Amino acid sequence: MHPEKLTAHDVTYEELAGMIDHSLLKPELTIKEVLEGCDLAHEYKVVSVCVKPADVPVVAERLSDSTVAVGTVIGFPHGSSATTTKVFEAQRAVADGAVELDMVLNIGWLISGEFDRVEDDIRAVVDASGDALVKVILENAYLTDEQKVRGCQLVEAAGGDFVKTSTGYAHSGATLEDLRLMRASVGPDVQVKAAAGVRSLDALLAVRETGATRCGATRTAKILDDYRERTAN
Repeated sequence: MHPEKLTAHDVTYEELAGMIDHSLLKPELTIKEVLEGCDLAHEYKVVSVCVKPADVPVVAERLSDSTVAVGTVIGFPHGSSATTTKVFEAQRAVADGAVELDMVLNIGWLISGEFDRVEDDIRAVVDASGDALVKVILENAYLTDEQKVRGCQLVEAAGGDFVKTSTGYAHSGATLEDLRLMRASVGPDVQVKAAAGVRSLDALLAVRETGATRCGATRTAKILDDYRERTAN
């Protein structure tokens, strides 16, 4: 017998909002739109925003009196920057006020079987990040299941805090099958983040069922307004 699916009534608003990294990464976003996104994140009390590196200083100022954490991206979106460049990005981001870093591992190295190089690349960013959380993006759209598992293991070995499915810039994003595979491929101290394609409350609830604890979202207001409507009675 299969367990019943998770419903809105099975979780609190705080639990759901605590899963959402409100994504503000589209290249065409203006500063005004980024700040409006920060205000929305604060209004809905989500756990964090994820913004472009150049926006971190103004976002950190905007959210200085908020519980919303400031996150940014490293080596985004292809993961192909030199390790020294990723390290500088991480250090600059933390200095500017970021406390969560979503880095892309070197996808080509992983596919090539250059596992030591992948692990060293991740570890260098982890070491440069101080107390900031490091979420490592595998970009599953390009990987076999075996490569996804190995990528997760390398993230854990390098000290990463999260494994993450996607950037949102590949041809596909998070799938429930991938989230279950990733959750099974790391120990309890490493968390799982879904990204790309989670656009509804039902999709977020399904992500939560897999054991994932974070989700990148652009339709934050829609998801959480839907939750409030469903649980109003």
